[in-house]
Amino acid sequence: MQPMVAPGSQAEQVGRLLLAGIIVVALPSLPFGNYLLYPFVILTTWFHEMGHGLTALLMGQHFQQLMIYPSGSGVAVNAIDRDASAFVPAAIAAGGPLAPTVAGAGLIMASAHRKLWRPTLWGVAAAILISVIIYVRSPVGFAVLPLVAATLAVVAWKAPDGLARFMLQFLGVIAAMSMIADFNYLFTEIAVIGGEEIRSDTGQMEEALMLPHWVWAILLLMVSAVMIGASLKYALNEDRLRPPPPKRPANVLQFKRD
Repeated sequence: MQPMVAPGSQAEQVGRLLLAGIIVVALPSLPFGNYLLYPFVILTTWFHEMGHGLTALLMGQHFQQLMIYPSGSGVAVNAIDRDASAFVPAAIAAGGPLAPTVAGAGLIMASAHRKLWRPTLWGVAAAILISVIIYVRSPVGFAVLPLVAATLAVVAWKAPDGLARFMLQFLGVIAAMSMIADFNYLFTEIAVIGGEEIRSDTGQMEEALMLPHWVWAILLLMVSAVMIGASLKYALNEDRLRPPPPKRPANVLQFKRD
């Protein structure tokens, strides 16, 4: 019996990404679904807070520690020089919401290349473990993140190719869709995290660059949509998925009979 779609085709790639999206949306409604999804919720928080921290480092500032709470919220503690321009804290604030989108887009694109499936999973697992050692300073982070890293490492090491690929797509979709989960947060000026009222990321951008926080929320959502759209267009590009034509011999005359 022939398969309904050709392996490696655009239809297969669309089907796999749709399946990943359906699982992400449906899991919370299933028995124990929230428990199964919880480690990946913590992972998206890790993406977000590492985005703040790494942006701080890129801006020449100081990433001190990362806290993740049982609710799935988190805080990246950064030290910013007093003489830093207003753009610096604004960029650090934007780095958090954009990081899951960047990660999701990268994972979706990596899933389109067989040679990148396992190296990408190994890379994410290693990055998680290194961050736990250097930056994470909360019980939830210590408990959950190494478990996620170990799962990704086992999949990269032992799982069949199809599962390794699907894991990348699943992680990519979760990271990409986390912006939807953060929709209300983006349009909130003050948020309660770890029991304390603090300015939201867009609230910090408003404080630094004056424009209302909802303007920055709209801009962040637009940038995220463009990045995810571009990654999907790349992953589903029909010309790239089509197998290359067979190579012709350099000199056809050599195949002629005497």
